Amino acid sequence: QLSLAESGGGLVQPGGSLRLSCTISRLGLPYEAIGWFRQAPGKAREPVACIEDSGGITIWKDSDRFAISRNNAKTSVYLQMTTLKPEDTAVYYCGARDTECLARADDFRDWGQGTQVTVST
Repeated sequence: QLSLAESGGGLVQPGGSLRLSCTISRLGLPYEAIGWFRQAPGKAREPVACIEDSGGITIWKDSDRFAISRNNAKTSVYLQMTTLKPEDTAVYYCGARDTECLARADDFRDWGQGTQVTVST
């Protein structure tokens, strides 16, 4: 299985920005897409954005504030978040999928440990 590790979370004031990173290890194992999801306390894990191996991008959450990208080596996938709001507070996870992006957490695997994002004054 892939090894995914999220980083870049933290405490940010409303209106601020963060860039989260998902580092992909054990390359050579097949996968088709990397998705970002988030989970707030007491809520289900919800889809944020996804990028396919072909470069195809899907943004499920606030496309005017969130963007997904990756480096050329395909070893990292980034989630750029701007104009953050308190309701964006959650643990953010990245996961892998064997086919195209779909907005269901159950369809992803090899989740990382998550990175906490807290938007507060």
